[in-house]
Amino acid sequence: MIRRVFYFVSIFIIFFTTSCKSQFTEATSNTQDSTLISGWNLVWSDEFNYTGLPDPKKWGYDVAAPGWVNNEAQAYHENRLENSRVENGKLIIEARLDNYKNYLYSSARLVTKNRGDWTYGRFEIRAKLPYGKGTWPAIWMLPTIWNLGNGSWPDNGEIDIMEHVGYDQGLIHASTHCNKYVWTNGNQKTATIKVSDCSTAFHNYILEWSANEIKVYVDGTLYFTNTNENKGWQYWPFFKDFHLILNLAIGGDWGGAQGIDNNIFPQRMEVEYVRVYKKKE
Repeated sequence: MIRRVFYFVSIFIIFFTTSCKSQFTEATSNTQDSTLISGWNLVWSDEFNYTGLPDPKKWGYDVAAPGWVNNEAQAYHENRLENSRVENGKLIIEARLDNYKNYLYSSARLVTKNRGDWTYGRFEIRAKLPYGKGTWPAIWMLPTIWNLGNGSWPDNGEIDIMEHVGYDQGLIHASTHCNKYVWTNGNQKTATIKVSDCSTAFHNYILEWSANEIKVYVDGTLYFTNTNENKGWQYWPFFKDFHLILNLAIGGDWGGAQGIDNNIFPQRMEVEYVRVYKKKE
């Protein structure tokens, strides 16, 4: 179903086109930046209205050498302005071809773990993505406590709000992974949406997560829904605290499936804000 809405603001006519298709949809830009959302209370945010390293009260780092996960090529560093910084009202996560510490590629992976951990809510991240073969930016969530099944992945769950691989420019992915539905078995819950200007314009990547459903949007377009089957944790481990992760990977099993173009560096993911809401009682 496609719905067109026309309205006037001064002498301008703004056209929005939204789609409810679940597997492949075209998103449109949303310039709304108010923190007020009907039915929700803002409980955590970073508006990036400062300069320097990311706020340590809100963000930590995962630090790792290449190959740590997914055979990725970058090293993740902490407290290094070249890889993560706030400037001009935006968070910058930058991947570089700089041989820092004898690792060819450097980048950053920011986490809210033990600074922001939530069970259910609305998560809104306004971002502009990198481009080029080998880039693999992600906005996603992992559990803060790993106490289900094997005590590891995928038993404890993963929620992917946004993934994009540079060799497939403009195609945004949302997914969930768990014991019964996981990409290694080829049966993860997933959907895609086309965002043609994702690397030249900012878009809102949104998760709405409740005890019964996980929904993912780009701007105003809902394109992914996963419903709790009420069959146990193997099917739905999404009932405990998770934290946010923002990272820019290089290469890897998926991001590097068609190689890495070394002529594109440096590349960056820019984030205008991160906002977390809880449902009003």
